[in-house]
Amino acid sequence: MSNIKRIAVFTSGGDAPGMNAAVRSVVRTASYHDLHVYGIYRGYQGMIDGDITKLGRGDVANIIQRGGTVLKTARSQEFMTAEGRQQAYDTLLAHDIDACIAIGGNGTFTGAKIFNEEHGIPMIGLPGTIDNDIFGTDYTIGFDTAVNTAVEAVDRIRDTADSHNRLFFVEVMGRHSGYIALHTGISSGSGSIFLPEVDNDIEGLITQLRKSAKRKKLFNLVIVAEGNQNGGAMEIAAKVNERYKEYETKVTIIGHLQRGGSPTASDRLLASRLGFEAVNQLVKNSDSGALGIVNGKTKLTSFEDAIIKSKKPKESLIQMAEILAL
Repeated sequence: MSNIKRIAVFTSGGDAPGMNAAVRSVVRTASYHDLHVYGIYRGYQGMIDGDITKLGRGDVANIIQRGGTVLKTARSQEFMTAEGRQQAYDTLLAHDIDACIAIGGNGTFTGAKIFNEEHGIPMIGLPGTIDNDIFGTDYTIGFDTAVNTAVEAVDRIRDTADSHNRLFFVEVMGRHSGYIALHTGISSGSGSIFLPEVDNDIEGLITQLRKSAKRKKLFNLVIVAEGNQNGGAMEIAAKVNERYKEYETKVTIIGHLQRGGSPTASDRLLASRLGFEAVNQLVKNSDSGALGIVNGKTKLTSFEDAIIKSKKPKESLIQMAEILAL
């Protein structure tokens, strides 16, 4: 058993649906173990500024269904300096905080790793990002909600596409990760998917469109991850439109709609489980690392592996998407 008596929880980086469910789980699990729990507002910047409040069970009531984060979030240039991290450490000492639970993505985990190495404060990272690009967990908090939001939008676009002879390019978020695009494309029955991890060929798309035309398919949907090597949906649509004019081309960029909204049941469950397990991890020992769920079981991965190691969509899933689109 560890000697940890006071823990703090904060959210950092981009917001993700389900973060509030994780905060709720941390607070209520900590209360069950008779631990004092504090909320740090505005991430690492709030840690530096001392924007810290003690939280009880009632403070996290009625937030599990809310999107965004009640603890707010911010990106801190100051925390990237040794002086800023020293000030953050002094703030935690002033509140007698023994350990922290950080909810966020790669940037959040990088800060937690450096802070732990410099000052020895135990840090547990929970993967909170819609991109699902964190190594050491099958899914990240917010990913399922983002995909459901994108699929709902594509379903509505399909109604319009089906009513006209149109080719729709739909851009979803994913600067470095194609998970949202791949899952959205499969779930919406799209004709093609452009991913950052795959060297998609414009000529191949045009060949596929011609085959579809021969089958009297009057519309088509193409899902594009914003970080695709050929450019975003606007750029790809323009290239296709120059060479293939049989379709009237339209572009929709879903954008930050994917980041907001009430989290799905799946994200609420994932966030609740991770928050629960994070507190239990700190109660048992003071090890630091990124906590995730792999094959149904919780797993603590080193921050270094979680940050550096890549997590790409499975080749079998990409192949399935290509076959189902034929």
